[in-house]
Amino acid sequence: MGDLVTATDFLVTTPLPDPGMSLLEAAGTVTVAGNGMSHAELAEACASGNYKVVVAQLRDEFDASLLDRAKIAGISNFAVGYNNIDITAATANSIIVGNTPGVLTDATADIAILLMLAVARRCVEADAFVRAGKFHGWEPELLLGHDVSGKTLGLAGFGRIARATARRALAFGMTVVFCPRPPGDREVSDEELGEFAGKVGHISWPELIATSDYLSVHVPLNDQTRHLVDADVLNAMKPSAILINTARGPIVDERALVAALQGGTIAGAGLDVYEDEPRLAPGLAELPNTVLLPHVGSATVPVRAEMARRCAENAIMMVRGEMPPYPVNPEALAG
Repeated sequence: MGDLVTATDFLVTTPLPDPGMSLLEAAGTVTVAGNGMSHAELAEACASGNYKVVVAQLRDEFDASLLDRAKIAGISNFAVGYNNIDITAATANSIIVGNTPGVLTDATADIAILLMLAVARRCVEADAFVRAGKFHGWEPELLLGHDVSGKTLGLAGFGRIARATARRALAFGMTVVFCPRPPGDREVSDEELGEFAGKVGHISWPELIATSDYLSVHVPLNDQTRHLVDADVLNAMKPSAILINTARGPIVDERALVAALQGGTIAGAGLDVYEDEPRLAPGLAELPNTVLLPHVGSATVPVRAEMARRCAENAIMMVRGEMPPYPVNPEALAG
């Protein structure tokens, strides 16, 4: 677990960017796990009674076994997602969980568009081609890619990040369609669509799969969306289609994706998240028709700073026994 300084208020599994740490240190005593923590070490620390709140990362797993033994008041997750925490078990044990929503919408939408363009125009291949000294001048058929303008972008989900992606795609002259809650559906009124009314199309999940030139995933990870994009979905997509995932890795069956890319079932994929992160499915890294990023959807200085601020603010309110500003399970505090 690394050298720990004796502390009681905050256990920080990985130091936060500024201003996170300074806010925590001004509010109470802080223990930092210098080299990260294994699951066993995290469980032991949570059960020790030495810490009130854990400031955690997505890689820190809080399963039911850990939470049933834990003697902590809260978990402040440095992320929008919280699939690393068993929320039901946390609530049952009166452990409140906080996250950092509403911060990374534009940054993640930018990455979705970047991946779409990079795969379509073979940017990684082209960059490697030039660096290897293979560029000897313009050629008529050198590194031909796919168009983006005039093509159909299908959005799996239509929350904040999907809407920000739609806004950008419309500016590229794309046709934008969406399914709000795949694999199911629900009605979406023009009032709810707001600025997108009349500009985007609401279609079923099977139709979205079959008609999209670019399929971009923007749903939370849960029992219904785990392996939402599986072999059947990939086989139903256009052979010229490109898959984009900036949401959560397990939404895509990564082994099925590798097989589809190897066999030409779809044309390419751009990923910022992975099913067994940071490990990749065998064969994925060798595929030239992919662009693979190391989970950098929120990786801008201003976004990470604001995430750190919100994460620290959550933790500070938890230590005080008060409702954090960004609670995932507010009922836990009442319990």
